[in-house]
Order: sequence, then C-alpha cells, then structure tokens
Amino acid sequence: MNKLGLLGKDISYSFSRTYFKKKFENENITNTTYENFDIKSIDLFPSIIKNTSDLKGLNVTIPYKEVVMPYLDKVNKKAKAIGAVNTIKVTKKGKLVGYNTDCYGFKKSIEPFLKPHHKSALILGTGGASKAIAYTLKKLGITYQYVSRKQSEGIGFTYDLLTEDAIKQHQIIINCTPLGTFPNVDDCPDIPYQAISNQHILFDLIYNPEETKFLKSGKSNGAITINGLNMLKLQAEKAWSIWNL
Repeated sequence: MNKLGLLGKDISYSFSRTYFKKKFENENITNTTYENFDIKSIDLFPSIIKNTSDLKGLNVTIPYKEVVMPYLDKVNKKAKAIGAVNTIKVTKKGKLVGYNTDCYGFKKSIEPFLKPHHKSALILGTGGASKAIAYTLKKLGITYQYVSRKQSEGIGFTYDLLTEDAIKQHQIIINCTPLGTFPNVDDCPDIPYQAISNQHILFDLIYNPEETKFLKSGKSNGAITINGLNMLKLQAEKAWSIWNL
C-alpha cells in the first residue's frame, strides 16, 4: 500500500486529507492512503521518514515549508529559487526531493482575472506561501511589495505605514497570512479597505471560510475577489502528478 501524507503542525482541519480521500474514492484508487503527520517540531521529521514504510510523498504546510529544506537530499530548481517546499517525493532509492506546487496553483488561479492595469501587487505576510506568490508574480511581470508587522530587509510597508495611496497604486492584494481563518472569521489584515476599487483583485489563500472578512471588504468596494480553494486543488493535483512521475 502506497502512503502519502501532509506534514504540518495543528493540521486536524486539513484540506489535503479530505481532498485526496475523495479523489481516491472517485477515481477508484485503492492502492494508496493519505494521512496527516502532525508534528510539534521539524526535528521529528526524520523519524517519520524512518518509521513510515511505503511512504511515496508528502505535502508540506505551515510552519515547515522553509525549515524542511535542509532535511532533503535534493531541492528542485524552482523550489530552490522560491525558498520554500510544499511537496516532497520519496524516490525508489529512498531519496527525498523537494518541489513547490503553490506557484503553479496560484498562477493558474489568478491568470484568468488579470487585466493590463494589474501591474503591481501587495503581498500580506512573509511566510513560505508568500515566497511562492512573489516568485509567480515576478514570472508574470508584476512588481510586488511585501507588507509585514515589522520593518526588516525586503519589506516594502509595515501595516501602520500602509496608506490609501499605496493601496490605490497596487491593484492586486494577496493575503498570505492566517488572519480570518475559521474559527476566527472576524479577523482580517489591517489595511485601508476604503481605498480599494473595482480596479482591484483581492486574493486570499484562505479557503475556510469561503469568503473571509478580507474578501468581503474588497467585494463591497467592487473588487474582484478570489479565495484559496482553486489554488489548493491545483497544487494538490500537481503534487499528485509529481508523486506519480
């Protein structure tokens, strides 16, 4: 029996396990299982590899997309350029190879909505997922700035210095923070929503709830809004194709 799974922390809510369970049922895939590997620290990762027989691959979610990389035998060129891994393939020789399929999922999800005026973006958050977003925007020829709570190298704005003018100048805004995830549905990134217009795209990597407060606030000002569900499905299918190469 081939084994696949999700590596993360506090992941009982996991999209991936439910998604693959349904996929296996729908496609009559009977030789593969998918389970959560919920660990409190990345130090426990080697013991999962050692103690899980027939493991063929893993998805990786927060907070391990970056810190898992030193544990891998090889990192695919694109994932290396991004600086984050969300998919691991276990080769027939037992080698661990890291990939990033978040960039594929994001690109395919946002491309149909892009117009010529969408030239610059704000990325809210600086974690592993945000790195894949930044990489993809660059490939699409869209400039971007990171927004974070604290000023550091590479940060364009802190939330307290994010003006209405900055919102108007950046007509794509992507939430890569967990703010607004169920059950904390009244949370949202602290940005000047009044400056959002019908020229904006708001993209939220969160998929539960389906419409976050962040997206609702954009929609009420006429913005195009996209949640993270399609991106998740696309990256999952891309991971599946990597595991079955």
